[in-house]
Amino acid sequence: MFLNTLTPKFYVALTGTSSLISGLILIFEWWYFRKYGTSFIEQVSVSHLRPLLGGVDNSSPNSSSSSSSNGDADSSRQSVSECKVWRNPLNLFRGAEYNRYTWVTGREPLTYYDMNLSAQDHQTFFTCDSDHLRPADAIMQKAWRERNPQARITAAHEALDLEDCATAYILLAEEEATTIVEAEKLFKQALKIGESCYRRSQQLQHHGAQYEAQHRRDTNVLVYIKRRLAMCSRKLGRTREAVKMMRDCYTTLLIIRVSPMTSAKQEKHYSNREKRNKHMKQNSDISLPKSATICYTAALLKARAVSDKFSPEAASRRGLSTAEMNAVEAIHRAVEFNPHVPKYLLEMKSLILPPEHILKRGDSEAIAYTFFHLQHWKRVEGALNLLHCTWEGTFRMIPYPLEKGHLFYPYPVCTETADRELLPMFHEVSVYPKKELPFFILFTAGLCSFTAMLALLTHQFPELMGVFAKAFLSTLFAPLNFIMEKVESILPSSLWHQLTRI
Repeated sequence: MFLNTLTPKFYVALTGTSSLISGLILIFEWWYFRKYGTSFIEQVSVSHLRPLLGGVDNSSPNSSSSSSSNGDADSSRQSVSECKVWRNPLNLFRGAEYNRYTWVTGREPLTYYDMNLSAQDHQTFFTCDSDHLRPADAIMQKAWRERNPQARITAAHEALDLEDCATAYILLAEEEATTIVEAEKLFKQALKIGESCYRRSQQLQHHGAQYEAQHRRDTNVLVYIKRRLAMCSRKLGRTREAVKMMRDCYTTLLIIRVSPMTSAKQEKHYSNREKRNKHMKQNSDISLPKSATICYTAALLKARAVSDKFSPEAASRRGLSTAEMNAVEAIHRAVEFNPHVPKYLLEMKSLILPPEHILKRGDSEAIAYTFFHLQHWKRVEGALNLLHCTWEGTFRMIPYPLEKGHLFYPYPVCTETADRELLPMFHEVSVYPKKELPFFILFTAGLCSFTAMLALLTHQFPELMGVFAKAFLSTLFAPLNFIMEKVESILPSSLWHQLTRI
């Protein structure tokens, strides 16, 4: 009776409402997957429903619980080490480069997370506990904590009105100067003051913990100024001068890290080039960590020897020579370390300004490398052609990059989340390996399409679809009707009458 009273309008409303609801679920699922890389329904079911359905095994002994907790701690430590964010050593100038980009495009190239990390770095490098003894340093200590750029610049000018301050000139060079030439002039003024403070604190550093902290701060300031001056020289075309200043910075850092040689006599010992080089060779264990720059530069150097004559057709006929094999292996090694770089080098993906912090093996590192080294690949004839022909072969050697690696550790699973924090919203973050669409997105897409088709057919052919719907519901309830008939034939009529009354 109920089925016979249903009109075609009811079926149209039912299928239309089902299609609308499933469509909204599909849109939300797709948005959540694009933003967070996982299915919302799957995450909720794993996080909340599975503990309710499966429960927690509380009967395990203490030993197993302690071992599992240790295992979780080890895995968490490994995850933290894999997703450690490093300061970009070639970060751009905010006033002369990042701000100019904002003025032209109206987009913010830096995220709040990235700038917050930079603020923490500045407070670590440029402040110490004794800053309150000097009025200018006290003002700059507050300036580095300011979120408003204009307030930081105003504080730097106030500090310079009181006395010469190296860190005030650093802030103005980084954030107020609108050209590289202006920034270089300010850094040169900061260098004179920084060298004077460094020599003065060097003589007093053994007089107590306070003086030692001042010397550490002055050393950081001096090294930072030299490194940024080297960046200015590089951007202005003075490459040899930039290399010399970078080498001096590295030598200073090496001396500080290897042994605290602080007296003038010990520093004079390292002024001799031969002894300094010998010392650096003896302490070669202190080396730069693996990076995309190291791996891809090694690949470019090996590709340079064969790229101008390389032809994929000729290589397929005669095979690869020894030099070509070495170049291909170097490219595979580089791609395994950071698989995001080739698409930027081959200009298959748009490039943006690099962030102030990068994640090793992540999209942010790929952007930072390509931004400065794409010109080097273009200068080597045939290098990009060799990369284009060979880079995808890396993925055949590592079919499951998250489970095992070939030349490096398995690819970390946390790079996408960290890169989304470092890179601006208008940039499409490169994801490796490509994630398959979750089951619930496919399910809701199929459900939405099916119900939409039913709604359309019901609207166009109401009589026919009404017959099909009644036939489908009758078939669906046929097993239940059959069971009810059997129960009625087996049970006494009086008992069945009492049950129906209840």
